[in-house]
Amino acid sequence: MSATEQRVRASCRSCGAEILFESLQRTARCPYCDSPSVVDRPETPDRPDPVFGLGFAVTHEEATRRMRRWIRGRKMGPFGLKDRAAEKVKGIYLPTYLYSATAYTTYAASIAEHYKGDDRERKTEYRDLDGRHATYVADILVTASRGIPNDEIEGIEPFDLGALVRYTPALVSGWIAEEPSRTQEECRDLARQEATAHVAELLRGFLPGDGVRGLRHQTVLEDESVDLTLAPVWVFAIRYDDEKPPIRVLVNGQTGKVFGKVPLSWAKVGLIAAGILTLIGLARLLVWLLR
Repeated sequence: MSATEQRVRASCRSCGAEILFESLQRTARCPYCDSPSVVDRPETPDRPDPVFGLGFAVTHEEATRRMRRWIRGRKMGPFGLKDRAAEKVKGIYLPTYLYSATAYTTYAASIAEHYKGDDRERKTEYRDLDGRHATYVADILVTASRGIPNDEIEGIEPFDLGALVRYTPALVSGWIAEEPSRTQEECRDLARQEATAHVAELLRGFLPGDGVRGLRHQTVLEDESVDLTLAPVWVFAIRYDDEKPPIRVLVNGQTGKVFGKVPLSWAKVGLIAAGILTLIGLARLLVWLLR
């Protein structure tokens, strides 16, 4: 399918002009009257209508302040990074899936028991234990965008899911709202991986004794719920080198939490290493002079 065929045509509700929506956008502004519009697309299995949404609570100005403060803290980042302004700033309603399930787990492990021997020194004895565990796993949020990988979303979590509201077009009107570019099954698999890892952490706290080793477990997830949820994110693109791609920094649009991946400056590493070697050399010289 061509790029043109993937677009959706809709009428501006203010002036009546025809607007072309890109395939991965749910919102657009009219080029004639600047009115925001939200497309009403037919649902498909991998592009359902959003069920929930979270509103922006962090302003553009506050997000920028938090981003700049975060950048200043990257002491080993490239030279000049902290002085660069953002090349692009976007407030985006990012498509995510909110997952919950009931987890039924069978487990086996060796449980440590500490005790004092006849010599009053602490000793450890291990005994095998196996059993079953059931729990409800909720509030797992995974990306539905190929543009923003899941580890970056994890970097700005948690979102305040107590503020979830039912989706309405008014929530995203005037904002950029991206459509899912990952399939629902891909997102379900991501969520299942997180749920299983969460269960493993729960088991370590649930098991008795003074320690656990050799934990083995198998989890079956049932009664799964997967709801498309729009999450507010500020996205900054910062270019520190004209010949390199910009650094992407995300700011949670609810809480202001910041995450990004700043490359290590090997020039700074070299300067620090040279400084350390110089200090070592001076110390050796001082020792030699004092002999």
